[in-house]
Amino acid sequence: MDATFWALVGLILFLALIVYVKVPGKIGAALDGRAEKIREELEEARKMREEAQALLSEYQRKRHEAESEAESIVAEAAAEAERLTAETNQALDDMIARRTKAAEDKIAQAESQAIAEVRAKAADVAVAAAEEILTAKVKDKVADEILTQGIAQVKDRLN
Repeated sequence: MDATFWALVGLILFLALIVYVKVPGKIGAALDGRAEKIREELEEARKMREEAQALLSEYQRKRHEAESEAESIVAEAAAEAERLTAETNQALDDMIARRTKAAEDKIAQAESQAIAEVRAKAADVAVAAAEEILTAKVKDKVADEILTQGIAQVKDRLN
C-alpha cells in the first residue's frame, strides 16, 4: 500500500473524527451565532438610525418654530416701536400746541394789560390836564361842576 492510500485513510479518519466531534455543527452554530449577532447589530443600528432621524426631525421642527417665534417677536417689536414713535410724536405735537397756546394766551393777556395800563395812564394824564386847565380858567361852583362832568366823560370814553 502506498502512501497515497494511507493519506486517504488518514483524511477519512480525520473527517470522521471531525464529524464525530460535531465540528461542522459547532462551526455552523458559531457562524449562525455570528450571523445572528450581526443581524442584531444591524437591527440595533437601524433603530438607532431611526431614532437619530426622529431626533433630527424634532430638532429641525423646534428650530423652525424658534425661528418663526423669533420673527414674530421681531415683527411685534418693530410694530411696538412704530406705535411708540407715533405716540411720542403725537404727545410732542400736543405739548408744543399747548405751550404755543399758553404763550399766545400770555402774550394776549400782556397785550390787554398793557393797553389797559396805557388807557388808564392816558385817562389820568387827560384828567390831570383837564383839571389844570379848568382850575386855571374856571373858578367857583361852576368850575367844580364842570370838572366833575369832564372827568366822568373822559373816563367813560377812555375805558
